[in-house]
Amino acid sequence: MAYNLSPFKAKLAEVEDWLGREYLGIRTGKATPAVLDSVMVDSYGTKTPLKHIAAISIEDARTVRITPWDKSQVGAIQTAIESANIGLSISPDSAGLRAIFPMLTEERRKMLIKLTNEKLEEARISVRKEREKIWEDIQEQEKAGTMSEDDKYKGKEELQKLVDEANNKLEELAKRKETEIMS
Repeated sequence: MAYNLSPFKAKLAEVEDWLGREYLGIRTGKATPAVLDSVMVDSYGTKTPLKHIAAISIEDARTVRITPWDKSQVGAIQTAIESANIGLSISPDSAGLRAIFPMLTEERRKMLIKLTNEKLEEARISVRKEREKIWEDIQEQEKAGTMSEDDKYKGKEELQKLVDEANNKLEELAKRKETEIMS
């Protein structure tokens, strides 16, 4: 009886999605609305995601336009972005706000690459932990007699193939982000 690796594949996909979302939050000097996803605005006494109270669009390569649906929210939005400490310059105007992305210095680029590598390592650790859980389960099934020794080793080979594929995908994401940071 072959081991069912479907839950493991789902976990690997979750790790890959997590890493992709983490990389979206790493600012590279180019305007991207995704940087503002974590900003919570105090709107009428409740913390609300910025994207729920304003339209966010890219104005040019280094500027994001934030147009609140209620113009009285401009001050609260500006305060929320500044307190989020994401390194953007905020400029209010008659239509809303502009979030300006500063040019990246060489030092900042190196710091972002280091952060990118740290996130990659976190993802790899997650993959390793999941692999260990599955391998322990396979070994327990073989000891209990519900799986043959041949199936155990086939399961181990399949497991390792999936881990290698996942690590390659994670590496690819990291390389793309690094290229984006350096350009």
